[in-house]
Formats: sequence, C-alpha cells, structure tokens
Amino acid sequence: MPYDPPTHRVERSLRATTSARLVAGVDEVGRGAWAGPVTVCAAVTGLRRPPEGLTDSKLLTRGRRTELAEVLRGWVTAHGFGHAWPEEIDLLGMTAALRLAAERALQALPQRPDAVILDGSHDYLGAPWHVRTVVKGDRSCVSVAAASVLAKVQRDTLMAELGASHAAFDFQGNAGYPAPTHRAALADLGPTPHHRLTWAYLDALPRWKHLKKPHPLAAVPGPAVAEAEEEQARLF
Repeated sequence: MPYDPPTHRVERSLRATTSARLVAGVDEVGRGAWAGPVTVCAAVTGLRRPPEGLTDSKLLTRGRRTELAEVLRGWVTAHGFGHAWPEEIDLLGMTAALRLAAERALQALPQRPDAVILDGSHDYLGAPWHVRTVVKGDRSCVSVAAASVLAKVQRDTLMAELGASHAAFDFQGNAGYPAPTHRAALADLGPTPHHRLTWAYLDALPRWKHLKKPHPLAAVPGPAVAEAEEEQARLF
C-alpha cells in the first residue's frame, strides 16, 4: 500500500513557534508485549532529507527495517535508547514505565533537546520536557519515524539475545508478543524472568495464575495503561 513519506513539518513548526533549536523525535515499542522491556528511542535528525523509504517501522518488513536502521545510525545527528524492564513495568505501571524509558533515552543523547515530538495523543513524558504529541507521528514526522525504526530493531535484537536461554518461547521470532509458540511455551513452562507478571495473560493459565502480581494502577488506569491492556485483549 502506498504511503506518504514523513516530513519535517512539525520539526519546523516547533522551531518557528518556540525557541527550540534541538528537536528530538521519540517513539516506543513493546508496550503490548507479554515479555521483555518497553523500549524508547529518541532521535535527532535536523532538517536534512531523510533516507529513502523511511516510515513507521510497522509498515516495513523485518529485513527492510534492519537495512534502514543501519543507514539511520549513520544518518541521524544523534540517538539514544531507554528501556523499562518487566519488573519496573510491574512495579510502576505502564504510564510511569514509559516515562522512565523515555527519560533514559533522552538522557542518553549527547545534548538535551529543547523540544520533544512524541508519537501518539498521550503525553506520558510531561514536564519539564517541552512536548508536542502527534497522532501517527511515526508516519508523518521524520524524527519520530527514525526513532520508530531504530527502537524496533534495537528491541528485536535485545529480545533475540534474551531468548537464547529460553528457546521454546521463540523470542527471536515473536519479540515477546503472544504468537502461538509463545503461548504454547507459557502454558507448558510458565513465565520466564523476562515476563510481565501483572498482565492479564496469566489469568488464562491455570497452572501459573498464582504467579500473577497485582497491577499497581488497577483501580485507576491511566491512558497508556488502558491502551496497553486493550492491545493485550486484542492479541489474546
């Protein structure tokens, strides 16, 4: 399906309407996975012409993402990654875990950005960062699209490494999402140390549901928590 390439429209708007000179695009991956971290990339791209084919990572094949990520690592002005690990997600809830991962990614940049473009409609980052949220920013904004691809490839690589000791779960193939092999391994072997233990998938595993931990925000779920739980429901 053809799609319009991302532009610097939002980056230029921030520069024109604020004092921002250094703008970072931020995107996350792994929010709806059952295992592994939520991973955030912050990417600074300037206003240069982007590499051919840059778009939301979900629109790209695995091979094309990998190729494009290699190009982007040399093309972006700077980029940084941040992870919030399963035990942090279980302890904090998804909204706070996303913020933690995003702050880690932004702090990994060599220079603090003046403004941040955040994919989606929910500002899970907040003050003191100057944030502009953009729905489908991973398709429309160059810096966010670059962050999308880099984050996805980084997390996929990490999940393959984590899965080396848990071959039955096929983390290399499913990146911690509930594919058939992942579901079968969970039912047979139970969760690994890389699984999120506050999530609803454990309710459907009679042998292992006693391992489920109470959700820290179960009473009043925030927008990002609700989105993640809806994604779980769709996948399950």
